[in-house]
Amino acid sequence: MALRVFALNLIKTNRNLLQSSGKINGGCNVQVVTSAAYATQVTVEATPAAVQKQKVSKAMKAYLKRANEHDEFMKTQHLDFQIGKRHLANMMGADAETFTQDDIDEAIAYLFPSGLYDKRARPAMRSPDEVFPARKAAEFDETGRPFHSMFYTGKPNFFQLLHDIVTETKKLNDLEERMLRRGNTPDDNQKLETAGFQLLPKEQLERFLVEHIADIEYQSFCSSMDRLIASPYAYKSRAFIERFLKPLIDQSKQLEVPKPKIDEQGRQYVTTYECLRKTARADVTVRLPGTGKITINGQDISYFSMEQSREQVSVEDLMYPIL
Repeated sequence: MALRVFALNLIKTNRNLLQSSGKINGGCNVQVVTSAAYATQVTVEATPAAVQKQKVSKAMKAYLKRANEHDEFMKTQHLDFQIGKRHLANMMGADAETFTQDDIDEAIAYLFPSGLYDKRARPAMRSPDEVFPARKAAEFDETGRPFHSMFYTGKPNFFQLLHDIVTETKKLNDLEERMLRRGNTPDDNQKLETAGFQLLPKEQLERFLVEHIADIEYQSFCSSMDRLIASPYAYKSRAFIERFLKPLIDQSKQLEVPKPKIDEQGRQYVTTYECLRKTARADVTVRLPGTGKITINGQDISYFSMEQSREQVSVEDLMYPIL
């Protein structure tokens, strides 16, 4: 008899606990069915949790709208560029599939000859990625959660680059330590040669990262890259390092400076032939030391009847009168 009373109390206690659990978990239905004096059958059915819709702010919607519009604009520009390149290749009798940017430049120079001095003012056809400045993609989703782990640094791409440089440096240091333990030395035939190269200037690095960086941050980048390049096993990270190197231009080879000659009076002079200015052609001679006078076909500056024609345009696009 005592055993039966104990069993009934135990069943009652379990039933009360299940009912209390069902009240706490408001998303569950609990059914208790008593089929015998000594047993209970419990059925628990979980109801689907209510899906809470995330609210998107108006600023977020506007940002996502601008980002999508920019992506669609770039897609259209890329399509127009491919169509134009195909038409240009057909006019030149070339294969559009193998028509490179150098071929495009040569075709433009042939079809649209220009005597303008500044190359930026001449007709050109470039990829939209070069013409239009790069823009960052959406950095966070509709709920405001950033994609990049370094988003809150303010310059995630820059600090990610520093992290990558340190990671590469640590790999090379570990490799050097293992090689020293084995008694091996670096291969001199694979040594990374950086002569004739320099690190990307600050402006180009900013375009590469699509972020503005301060001078002290650029110095941190340079010092980190110098430590990486100084490693005897830097050739192991050749592909990574070459992304941030720029070849130096040898001005002595790119620009041929004419040597001055000596005239009858012992003065030095340099003559440049076929100077072009719109439809005009002229040979210009500059003497040193000079008198400060300008002679045009045996006459002074009054050779030009119009005052506007007497003005000289400098390289910096400033107007200097020479009256």
